[in-house]
Amino acid sequence: MDKKLGVGVVGPGWSGGEHVKAYMKNPNSEVVAICGRNEGRIKAKMKEVGIEKCAIYTDYEQMLKRDDIDIISICTPNDRHVKEAVMAAQAGKHILLEKPIALNVAELKELRDAVRKAKIKTVVGFVLRWNPLFETIKPLIEDDAIGRVFYGEVDYYHGIGPWYKQYEWNVKKNVGGSSFLSAGCHAVDGLRWFLDDEAVEVTAYSTRSKNQSFELYEYDPTMVTIIRFKSGIVGKVTSSIDCITPYVFNIHLLGDKGTIRNNQLYAPSKMPGQKGFAVIPTILPDSGDVTHHPYLGEIDHLVDCVLNDKESFVNVEDGVKTHEICLAAEISAQECRSVKLPLI
Repeated sequence: MDKKLGVGVVGPGWSGGEHVKAYMKNPNSEVVAICGRNEGRIKAKMKEVGIEKCAIYTDYEQMLKRDDIDIISICTPNDRHVKEAVMAAQAGKHILLEKPIALNVAELKELRDAVRKAKIKTVVGFVLRWNPLFETIKPLIEDDAIGRVFYGEVDYYHGIGPWYKQYEWNVKKNVGGSSFLSAGCHAVDGLRWFLDDEAVEVTAYSTRSKNQSFELYEYDPTMVTIIRFKSGIVGKVTSSIDCITPYVFNIHLLGDKGTIRNNQLYAPSKMPGQKGFAVIPTILPDSGDVTHHPYLGEIDHLVDCVLNDKESFVNVEDGVKTHEICLAAEISAQECRSVKLPLI
């Protein structure tokens, strides 16, 4: 194509820099503007990622007025996501929206309705769907390697303390949201992606460590959630961001013909005589460092959806379903009851 899709990135932080680098590698996109609260920080990020020519904005509304911007990447703190996404939708821009896409049910509905009205393309930042292990497990399930999955666990263990970049704002209820909204939503989304079923009920419990490194959290940083799905499948997701452990992203899927345990496969119907787990030598989601995440696949997917008028499999409509589980879990833990879905 002659004309590249113009991109505006708002939020020149850790994930914002990775977005910029991925757009730079896509032959059909070009970052034309970056918006942030501090001009000096934007210039530093441009130098870091190697982008030489780019407009700088400290006024997001002004950046949205540019006719040469087709896509907006929103990489700001959590509490700004809905407002900025709604503004982008109203301006007719396609959107890549980092998670969480909303912090409460009202925001979630506002975002969904704005996107529906604008009829734009959207991708929610569940970037692990492009992790090689995810891309290995999904076709194995579709190929009936382990039969029908009847139980699944996906867990997120990652201590986010004072040593971590997002800690300062992550501890605040009105920004971090909850253990799931802050980080564990990746695990919830992974479970939904593997099971391909509709969640109908959530029961959750929360707790917290007494380690002083995590005492500033305004919400319980550890939550355990049981999810019942429409077909009868049961799933479990644990999210702990006040744990003292190396990063762990656990995947355990039980099928009526076999089992997947992270990068280990037991599928005797496909491998007769198999006596133990076969190890698949692939890249696992084993780091919380955003540079480890496959942003290039995510952004290539969004660009393809825009250019070829295709709907994404991880658009806002789909993201709403993941976030409904996260929000229902919070309600369940606080009110000590099961919560029916959908919420909106």
